[in-house]
Amino acid sequence: MTSDDPQILERGLLGMSDEAWERLRRQDEVIAPLAAMTTVTHAAADSAAEELGLSRRQVYTLIGRRRKGTGLLTDLAPGRSAGGRGGGRLPEPVEAVIREVVRKTYLTKQKPSLAVVHRQIMRECKTLGLAVPARNTVAHRIEALHPVEVRRRREGSDAARPLQSAGGKVPDIVAPLDQVQIDHTVIDLIIVDDRDRQPIGRPYLTVAIEVYSRCILGMVVTLEAPSAVSVGLCIAHMACDKRPWLEALGVDAAWPMSGKPCALYLDNASEFKSAALRRGCEQHGINLNYRPLGRPHYGGIVERIVGTVMQRVHELPGTTFSNPGQRGSYDADKMSALTLTELESWLALAVAGYHGSVHGSLNQTPAGRWDEGVKEFGAQPVVAHPAAFLVDFLPVIRRRITRTGFVIDHVHYFANVLKPWIARREREEKFIIRRDPRDISRVWVLEPEGTAYVEVPYRTVSHPAVTLWEHRQALARLRQQGHDQVNEEALFRMMDQMREITATAQKETRRSRRDLQRRRHLQASGPAMNPSAPPDEMLPPTNDEAAARPFEEVEQW
Repeated sequence: MTSDDPQILERGLLGMSDEAWERLRRQDEVIAPLAAMTTVTHAAADSAAEELGLSRRQVYTLIGRRRKGTGLLTDLAPGRSAGGRGGGRLPEPVEAVIREVVRKTYLTKQKPSLAVVHRQIMRECKTLGLAVPARNTVAHRIEALHPVEVRRRREGSDAARPLQSAGGKVPDIVAPLDQVQIDHTVIDLIIVDDRDRQPIGRPYLTVAIEVYSRCILGMVVTLEAPSAVSVGLCIAHMACDKRPWLEALGVDAAWPMSGKPCALYLDNASEFKSAALRRGCEQHGINLNYRPLGRPHYGGIVERIVGTVMQRVHELPGTTFSNPGQRGSYDADKMSALTLTELESWLALAVAGYHGSVHGSLNQTPAGRWDEGVKEFGAQPVVAHPAAFLVDFLPVIRRRITRTGFVIDHVHYFANVLKPWIARREREEKFIIRRDPRDISRVWVLEPEGTAYVEVPYRTVSHPAVTLWEHRQALARLRQQGHDQVNEEALFRMMDQMREITATAQKETRRSRRDLQRRRHLQASGPAMNPSAPPDEMLPPTNDEAAARPFEEVEQW
């Protein structure tokens, strides 16, 4: 090598031990989301410090290295200069100009040269009164970009394909809704009931991430443990127009990201493998995929964003933090203040803020990325009839019809529409029935011809609407009292008594307050059910009276 040859900097890839490299990788997983935040609170830093076994000061040092670096894992390595040749001493406003010009000018099909890009950056900086970065600095920023993304944006998807690994890779994402990842978590926050403002425990969050833009496409907050129903509710939330939901919450925020995904990526939990979910996805052309065992990168995006959300939650009153060590003497019960609905509203606003913040992996905002994808690939229609769409993801029951209609878990259902089928009940097979666990006062029965679902209410219309959870609690209580033969009247009397006890107790326990809040929230959440319209019909609707098309075959769930 002559003196004129450029130096090739060794960035620690081979000079670092396996142990040191693994520690650096773990640090980057924790630090990267914090570095993307505008402000990192002491609580968030303490949480990271606890997870990494570091001090708060060391965490802030790592955040600084990450922000000043070029996006490499080794930016966090100790002993690396924060500036100098190849360093990152540029002020953030200059970095922002570089990112924006690179995104809008360099990453385009016109494929401008480095010289053209640098001249554009120079003009922008001079207009804003900023220092002009050197051409080599701009070149370093471009070199740090992902080569597959650069090739795809400048030359197209076909040109980028040779750069992609042939095996064990996450599928290539080239357009909005190509892939959505869904995951659950218990929220690190004690909430209060909406009547007495007393603590009732921690709720659950089901969240869906659109991988192309990193937008949060849908979410569901419940007091129920994760289930196939919460997955179905989340799919319905992401496929439908969110404006009515936001208006009901009283939230003034934009959340335009909606549509049916081409593919869902889920983990291997049992709630992700129900027949209802599988068939619902097949019905609507959604490919259902599960993470290959031993390949956690397939779900890494949703997990990182869930982690970011939890960091924000730790700023709220009543947080439980991530572990007892972080919580210390903080009394989460005493400090709790938000109801379930208020938490839902706060999360909706937090999502809007996240969509408008620059994402470290994209070098632009998720909302901006989504808009670019919509312009390039076209707008995705949203589901016109949310209730009908949700029916296709509800649990499936099979029952024979009797002289009095259907009997499901000791509850009778009847409507005049059943009379012709009752008359020929001896010749009929088992009927396919859908039931919403949030309100079992009516079910949806598939016609024998397999052309439509019909709504069938309680036979005794004076019975109150109840949740399946209440029903099962009352059934268990009756059996504890020695009732071998359970009838419908006894069942509803027990549910009335349980509601009365919960509603009138002067000093309610946490469990009874949670029971009451669970019932209120379940019955208030979700769209009003009216599945008479086709679940797969997209906006604009063409026939409000059309019947929901069923599955050709539905398994018992």
